[in-house]
Amino acid sequence: MLCLGIETSCDETAVALCDDGRPVLEKLASQARLHAVFGGVVPELASREHLRCLGPLLDALFAESGLTLAAVDAVAVARGPGLLGSLLVGLAAAKGLCLGAGKPLIGVDHLHAHLMAATLGRAVAYPALGLLVSGGHTQIVRLDGPLAMTVLGRTIDDAAGEAFDKAAKSLNLPYPGGVYIDVLGRGIAPDRTLFPRPYLDNDHLNFSFSGLKTAVAAYVAAHPELRTPAMPDAVGPIDPEAWPMALRRVCASLNFAIAETLRVKLVRAMDGQPAPVASLLAAGGVAANGPIRAMLAEVAARRRVPLYLPEPVLCADNATMIAATGCLLGRAGLTHDLSLAPIPRGRKVPWDYQTAPPAAAGSVDSRSVPQ
Repeated sequence: MLCLGIETSCDETAVALCDDGRPVLEKLASQARLHAVFGGVVPELASREHLRCLGPLLDALFAESGLTLAAVDAVAVARGPGLLGSLLVGLAAAKGLCLGAGKPLIGVDHLHAHLMAATLGRAVAYPALGLLVSGGHTQIVRLDGPLAMTVLGRTIDDAAGEAFDKAAKSLNLPYPGGVYIDVLGRGIAPDRTLFPRPYLDNDHLNFSFSGLKTAVAAYVAAHPELRTPAMPDAVGPIDPEAWPMALRRVCASLNFAIAETLRVKLVRAMDGQPAPVASLLAAGGVAANGPIRAMLAEVAARRRVPLYLPEPVLCADNATMIAATGCLLGRAGLTHDLSLAPIPRGRKVPWDYQTAPPAAAGSVDSRSVPQ
């Protein structure tokens, strides 16, 4: 099954082709530089940029892959959660392609697709426990199969990625600030008492990072010398040695506070399952963070379960995960009609698929798909 995936949920415009879940090609346009000066994503600018980039990206995808829309078996599109205007651009494009070419439409839960990115090319044992950490979401999820997902805990306010980015903004670092916090904190021993590990004095699995964000802002306000005098260019490599040690210590301490908070809740979730989990997954943009990946590896080793992490390029928003999840859904005969609606951030994505006869795996002639 050859699936075209379209991703426009936030500030990355991406299209990709997957053949039975195997990545064929992806084309992506990042908006990071556009939004960097604002310290975060401006929704109106994001949707306009999606509209500008999506057509040329689709043209480039088919031209470079040597395939055509006629070879595609289904079109999968991120339907949410995300920025409403951005989602509408991707949905409109997907519906137009399906209507014009007579292809099935598959709406994909953006968060489900993130977790599936960790399973690409791997035989994952279930039940699995998944940690999803990004700029807009922090969740712990139980997966009883690739299409059976139950949310066990979520953030009640700000996500971990929001705390990283807003902390970076306090320090006058460019968006996306989580990358700077990660790199500048590498190799530095954190002050484990500098920032609180938020929302742990409870017995559930929900998260709250708003207090941590406030604590960092208050600390920087009390130590204004930590702020960089001029915001650096967001493009290009980051040389940690060129930065003041006091700033790097703050970054290391924030990395620790967030990674330790995630660890406590993750272990609590593993202990609370009716049967031992067989695998551990993590996904989302913040899953590329070095200390968080190290924490996950340590937890998995102690519990003697395999850990599956996406390649760093697949941690951020991408269309490969949308196309691969579309293959899973399409093979199960799960599709949508053209009334498919976007789901903005803060609302649960419904499981409202229509059931059709399952698509046969490998229904596309493999000779037409680049290996």
